[in-house]
Amino acid sequence: MGPLVPDIIGNELNLVVALLIGIAFGFILEQAGFSTSRKLVGLFYGYDFTVLRVFFTAGITAMLGVIAFGHFGILDLNLIYINPTYIWSALAGGLFMGMGFVIGGFCPGTSVCAAATGKIDAMIFIAGSFLGVLIFAEGYPWFEGLYKAGFWGFPHIFETIGISQASFAVVMTIMAVGAFAAAALVEKRVIGTPVTSGMPARIYYGLGIGAILISLTSFAMPERQSGILEKSEDAKIISSFAPKSMTIDEFAFRIMDEESSLHIVDLRSPEHTKGKSLPNSVNMTLAGMFGKDAAKFFARRNATYVIVDEDESAEKKAAYIADELGFENVFILSEGMKGFEEKILNFRMPEGNLSRADSDTYRFREKARNVIPELIKNNSKKTSPEKKESKRALGGC
Repeated sequence: MGPLVPDIIGNELNLVVALLIGIAFGFILEQAGFSTSRKLVGLFYGYDFTVLRVFFTAGITAMLGVIAFGHFGILDLNLIYINPTYIWSALAGGLFMGMGFVIGGFCPGTSVCAAATGKIDAMIFIAGSFLGVLIFAEGYPWFEGLYKAGFWGFPHIFETIGISQASFAVVMTIMAVGAFAAAALVEKRVIGTPVTSGMPARIYYGLGIGAILISLTSFAMPERQSGILEKSEDAKIISSFAPKSMTIDEFAFRIMDEESSLHIVDLRSPEHTKGKSLPNSVNMTLAGMFGKDAAKFFARRNATYVIVDEDESAEKKAAYIADELGFENVFILSEGMKGFEEKILNFRMPEGNLSRADSDTYRFREKARNVIPELIKNNSKKTSPEKKESKRALGGC
C-alpha cells in the first residue's frame, strides 16, 4: 500500500483494501492466461514470453515509481524492508524454484489462481508446495548452514556495482526493452510469428523508445536523502547558510516558562542524553529527518523548533537539511549545548562590579541554573510521546 498507510488508509481498512486488490490481481492474472501452465512454461520452450514481458514491465514500473515517490518525499524509503541476501541459499532456492516452475508449469501465485478455476494440476502443485515447506521447516537444523551461508547484508544492486541509482534505472530499462525485442525474435523463429504481432511494429518501437526516455527522467529525480546529506557535508554550502538562531538566555527562559509550542530536536545520542533529556525534546538523527515521523513532527502548527547539539556546526547541518526539506520555523541554539551548559547549567556568578544589564542577565542565569535541572529531572521520569515510530513495511511476492 506504499505511502498510503497509515496516513490515508488506516491499518484496519488496509486489510480490506489489500483483499480487494488481491481479488482484482487474481482476476487479471486469469484473464491474461496465467492460470494456464502452457503459457507459463512457454517462457522455457521459447514459444511464449508473456511472463517475461509482464514481470519485467512490473519491475521497471515499480522501480521508476519508487524513485519518483522517494524524490518527492511521498514514500519513506527508510521504511522499505530489503530482504537479507544469503547468496548460496538464493542460488539453491532459485534452482529449485526454476525446476518447479518448468516441471509444474506454475509459480506459487499463479498456482492459486489456477486452482481457483478448478485446475487439478494446480491443486497438486499447491500440495507439493506445502510439502516442500514442511520438509524445509522440519529439516531446518540440517539446512541452516546452507541457508545462512554467504551473507551479503542488505545491498542495493546499483551501490554494489558502483553506479548511481539513475544510471541503474536507465540500464535496467534498456535491458528490458532489449529483452522484449529478443523475445519477439525467438517467438518468430519458434512459432513463425511473435505473440505481439497484433499491432504494427512502429507502435512497439515507439513504446520502447518512450520507456527509455521516461527512465532518463530518473536523472532529474536524484535520491533526495543522499543528495541533501552530501550537500550538508560541503563546507562552502554550510558556511554560506545562515539559519535563524536562538540565544541561550531566550532558550532557557522558554524552557523555564514550559512553553508548549517549543519543540527541541536533540541531535545528541540517546545514550548521551539518557536521564538528562531536555523538556519537550526528541532525539533525532540527520538521516531520521527524512522519515515520515520527522515530517509529522515538523508539521505542527504555531510551533517553534530548536535544533541542539554540542556545537553550532553540527546544528547548522541539521538546520540546512530541515530547510531543504521545507520545514519552517526552525532555529539553532546559539553556542550549542556546550555554551548552554557553561553559561546556564553550570553558571557561576562573577565577582566585581557589574552593569545593570549584566546584573539582570546573571540573576536570570542563576535562577535558571536551579530551575532547569529540576525540569530535566522531572522530564526524565516521563514517557516521551515521540517514541512511537512507523514500522518497516514487510511483504513481497
